[in-house]
This record gives sequence, C-alpha cells and structure tokens, in this order.
Amino acid sequence: MHLRENSQTVLLGLIKVIKELFPEDELKVAYSIQSGIYCRLLNSVLSVREVKQIEAKILQWVNSDVAINFIGKNNNYYEYDVDNIKMKLIYPARLRSSLVEAFHIVPFSDGFIIDFSNIRKEADKPFVYPEKLSKTYENTQLWLKKVDVQLVSDINEAISSGRSLELINIAEARQEKEISDIADLILNQKRSIRVVLISGPSSSGKTSFINRLSTQLRVNGIKPKPLSLDDYFVNREVTPKDKQGNYDFENLDALDLRLIHRHVKDLIDGKTIQAPIFDFVTGNRMEETRKMRLEHDEILVVEGIHALNPELMPSIYRNIFFRIYISALFGPNIDLVNRVPTTEVRLIRRMIRDQKYRACTPEYTFNQWPSVRRGEHKNVFKFQEEADVMFNSSLLYEMNALRTFADDTLKKVDKECEFYLTAERLSNLLSFFNPIDISKIPYNSIIREFIGGSIYFD
Repeated sequence: MHLRENSQTVLLGLIKVIKELFPEDELKVAYSIQSGIYCRLLNSVLSVREVKQIEAKILQWVNSDVAINFIGKNNNYYEYDVDNIKMKLIYPARLRSSLVEAFHIVPFSDGFIIDFSNIRKEADKPFVYPEKLSKTYENTQLWLKKVDVQLVSDINEAISSGRSLELINIAEARQEKEISDIADLILNQKRSIRVVLISGPSSSGKTSFINRLSTQLRVNGIKPKPLSLDDYFVNREVTPKDKQGNYDFENLDALDLRLIHRHVKDLIDGKTIQAPIFDFVTGNRMEETRKMRLEHDEILVVEGIHALNPELMPSIYRNIFFRIYISALFGPNIDLVNRVPTTEVRLIRRMIRDQKYRACTPEYTFNQWPSVRRGEHKNVFKFQEEADVMFNSSLLYEMNALRTFADDTLKKVDKECEFYLTAERLSNLLSFFNPIDISKIPYNSIIREFIGGSIYFD
C-alpha cells in the first residue's frame, strides 16, 4: 500500500495543478509504464516547457505541506477535497502533500511520465525512454477506440446488454491476429532466424502464448523446437542466495550459463545435444537427458525470464535471434484519471492460478509477490526494449472473467492477516467490473491459463 498511497497523493496534486495551468483541458492518466505512469492532456499536446511548469507547480504544492481532506468512501471511490476541488480515486492517498516521497516528471511523447523509480535517484543512471513499450500501449489504446471500448463502464454495458460473446470474440480475434502476424514476421526472416527468445514478467501467459505461436509457426511450415531455460538451473547447493540468505532463483547465475551457451551454439551448428532435465522436487539436475537436434525446417524456441538478457549468450551472433517480450498491459481505464494498474492484473492472475494449480493460499501469493517484483525489475523489465516484438497478453474482458474467482479467493483472507489490506485493495478494484459468463471463453484463450479449462493445462 505504501507505494500506491504515494502515487495516489501525487495524482491528487497533479489534478489540482492541471486545473490551474490548463483550465480548459482535462488530465488523462493513460497507463502504467516502467516504474511510473504516463499522463497526457485529453485535447492538447504538451511541450517540454509546459511539462517543466507542471513539475515546478506540483513540487511547490508538495513543499507547501497542504492538508488533504478525506471526505469518505462512496461507491468504492475514495473521495477527497484539495483546495475546494473534489476528486475521486480508487485507492487511498495520504492526508498531507508533504508526505509524498521522491518522484520525477519526465517529458515523453505528447505528455509526460511521473517516474517513481529508485533508478532516477542515482545521477549516473539516466532515464531510459520506453519507446517500444509505449508504442505497444498506444496500439492497444487506438484499437480500443476503434471498437468503442475505452472505459470499464463500456465493458460492463456490453455485458449487461447481452453482448458478452461479441466482446470475447473481438478480444480473442485480435490476439490471434497479432500472434499470426508475429509468426509471419518470423517466416519472412526464416533464412536468418534460428532462435526465438521469449521473455516476460510473472503471470503474463507465456505458456499459452508459446503454444499458440507454435501453432501459427506450423501453419507457416516452420517446426518449433522448445528449450526451457528452467532446465538449466544449477543444482540447489550452488544456487546463489539473496541478502536475506534465501535461494535467489531469479539470479542469472542460478543458470548454467556455459552449458546454455554451448548447447544453443551446437544446435545452431546442426549438432546433437543431450539437454538437461531439472527436477524441481529434489532441486537437482536429473541423470536422464533429452536428445535434441535442430533440423533445417525447425526453429529453436527458448523461454525464460532471462531470455532477452544480452549476457545469456553474449558471443552468439545476435542476428539469428528473434526476441519477443510478452506482458499483460491492461487497456481500459475506470475513468480519465483512474487507470487499472497492470501489476494488479498480474497479481490477481497469479493469485487465482496459485490456488487452482498449486493449492496455494492468497496469503502465500501476497507474501511471494514483493520478491517476484524485485526479480522482474532486476531481470526482466530493463531488457524489454531489446525485443523485436512486444505482445500484449491482456484481454479487455479479463478482469470481468477473473472477478468471480478472485472474489471467492479474497474472502478467505482473515481481517487479522497482515495481507488483509492487500486483499481489500484488490476487492475494491474488482468491484468496478461486472462478472462475465466464462463458459463462452475459448479453451485456448490466455485467460484460461489462470481460471482453468485450458487445452494446454487441463
């Protein structure tokens, strides 16, 4: 809640500042991006000078130690009064402007990014502009506009008016088209590409995506040969540990890098390898191996959180790689200033899947999540701009599909539990989505990977 409260408080100040500087326009909080939020004005393009004005004005507000009046909670919104301006947020904020912690406002595209990352506190590490990630978001936003679904209320209205199947069909058809387009890109570069690298953060739906991409590659006459980086874990006793003394399975050195490099190079050169099989129960590599050879009509598909890290296979000619980054970048907003954080969508996905397939309680998922997030920031997000293609695995109706499962799971979190506020926060977010009939969701849908009924899992 700590980070969320900080960003919400900044948002209150931002709404106030925009009303003062641009009274004829409205602020739109567009989407999460890296460790920040991308914002723009609804009807205007902001110049760099204007963004600097916004930053100066909001910093002045923070330093003035202004009181923020909490009016109360109404229809699941937290309502506030800031200098006689009424505002509604879906998460709670702090009650004094001076309680805001460090942030930076960075001009970007036709708006700006409110950046909350620790990286920006280090002068020797400049801000890396997320051009490819932003383009992926923008493509999603443009498509949502075309199909007249820009707010959560549009989704709810379609469900209540009996158009659930239409909503599901257009969302699934768009994803299938994008996967087919990626397979066509690989086909067009078939002579040079020998390895497809796929990475993404937790609960992105990588397994379903890989299966569906493999089908489309076969349609194009290309046979995918899977190789999981998970099988190249070093034995447990030599696994690196974190500062708390726990095994750090997301550390690059938790993998046998020399063996990965040699095996991939041998496969590219047409040699036969004995690929390892890792036993996660014992924490050791099995004596049994898997014989592999890459034929002329086959392409190696390597999946893992480190797949886009240039240090994974540094001396292999990079032009033979086709790099794919996959993440769940939820598109529709609740309203102009209240977005649906992509991190929350993935946490809800993971919570439901953990319970269904791993018999884990929501408390277990919530306890693991900070470690998962640290690993993502260290090993996944900073390499996302290395991708040749980004794929958005989120579906516009997915929160409606997840709601029934999540509600049942979140009810199990006791009020005395340390994670009760997390459960309450997620329940509040889900309350904005009307449940949808999941029986009409295709069995190869990415969302089936989490709610069950997937042809790839069940």
